[in-house]
Amino acid sequence: MTPTDSADFEQMFEWAPISLWLEDFSALKDLFDDWRAAGVTDLEAHLRANPTRVQQCAAGIRILQVNRQTLTLFGAASLEELQQRLPDVFRGDMFTTMLPEMLSLWNGRLDYSNQTVNYALDGRRIDVAIRVRVLRGHEDRWDRVLISLEDTTAAVQTRRQLAASESHARDLFHYSPVSLWVEDFSGVKQLLEEVRAQGIQDFRVFLSVHPEFVGRCMEEIRVLEVNRQTLTMFGAASQEELLGNLGKVFRDEMHDTFAEQLIDLWNGKTEQVREVVNYGLGGALINIHMQFAVLPDHADDWGLVLVSLVDITARKKAEAYLEYLGKHDSLTRLRNRAFYVDELNRISRKGPWPLGILVMDLNGLKRINDSEGHVVGDALLRRAGEVLASASAGQPGCMARIGGDEFVALLPGADERAAQELKGRIESMIELNNQFYPGHALSLSIGIASASRASEVEDALHAADRAMFDAKARFYRDGRQERRRAPG
Repeated sequence: MTPTDSADFEQMFEWAPISLWLEDFSALKDLFDDWRAAGVTDLEAHLRANPTRVQQCAAGIRILQVNRQTLTLFGAASLEELQQRLPDVFRGDMFTTMLPEMLSLWNGRLDYSNQTVNYALDGRRIDVAIRVRVLRGHEDRWDRVLISLEDTTAAVQTRRQLAASESHARDLFHYSPVSLWVEDFSGVKQLLEEVRAQGIQDFRVFLSVHPEFVGRCMEEIRVLEVNRQTLTMFGAASQEELLGNLGKVFRDEMHDTFAEQLIDLWNGKTEQVREVVNYGLGGALINIHMQFAVLPDHADDWGLVLVSLVDITARKKAEAYLEYLGKHDSLTRLRNRAFYVDELNRISRKGPWPLGILVMDLNGLKRINDSEGHVVGDALLRRAGEVLASASAGQPGCMARIGGDEFVALLPGADERAAQELKGRIESMIELNNQFYPGHALSLSIGIASASRASEVEDALHAADRAMFDAKARFYRDGRQERRRAPG
């Protein structure tokens, strides 16, 4: 090497943009040779047997020169300061730090690289990519070894932050209190595009003609991952069990619901909200509030879709119960007056005709309430409700309690003869009921009428009401006569 070449090399070393160390490993080479001569074959076991041997290895390395970038990186004013404070630079377990490098050299690999951690003199952590290379011409003695340290702190921190962010996102997914599904709809999109390429414009009509297309699309959905709440909601022990039984989850009503979802997708609606019905693996119906969204980065292929499911079964049951209370009398379980009024108005507008009407009144309720209290009276009302519900079971119409002791049956499409048949069933069931229940006898006064058109409805109600009052008068008159004939 000419003096000019040597000067150029010195400048390249000094001004290199990464940390460079020129070191002498010849004492380490001699130490290794002595150990081999003494019969050592497994360096790692030899070092583990006596930790002070690692110190011997470290002592066999001598720093000859470092460049400016090294001093800058570690915050040292000079090579002398850096050498004096090397324990601050190479912190931690020396065995763990040095072992990979020592094993590489022991096994004859004179070019070694690794990722490790050093520390600046002010305490800053520095992640570095280290490369150790015995220079050419010095392979026999290891007296010239070039070590480069590339500061990878920023990249490592970025990767660490990315890993933490991914871990955070995964935890949010898995521990979410709602059911989350990650799905691939790319196969569905391809099927829709094939249909569009055939010139189909009205997709709803297409589905009505080809309902099997909905099933084909359902088969193309790939579920990629579900979270813990999903397994809990559907009663699955694992994701594998759930995905292996999706036919039990998505069935019956889901066909029509998914058809509507496909129509929305056809029309470009890639974010959807709807209420659906699924089933747990045990067969229980689950009412669900579903939110569906094709993720923005996959808008072109629908390759990633997030579906969230919230179990609203309890809410649906509460709504159904409130709706039931709004239409039913809580004591007798029959329809209430509000429902009766709505039904009467509906039939008056739309029919069908004729309309059979039964007006009924519970006999003796006021006397029982006054003499024995409303608890006994309520029990009699419940018995009336049982009888009327059973007598009208399976028949179209409205059986309602419209007042304290007043009941009405509306029979759309039934004439007066059909109303008489219902009256006969009611009276037969009252007789049976009185045989079953001891104490107060159940008795209803019943009036019948019918209307052939809307204009006759009000008159028919009045006629049935008058017939009921006539029956009630006979009930009380017959009762007084029986009391007079009874032996004193």
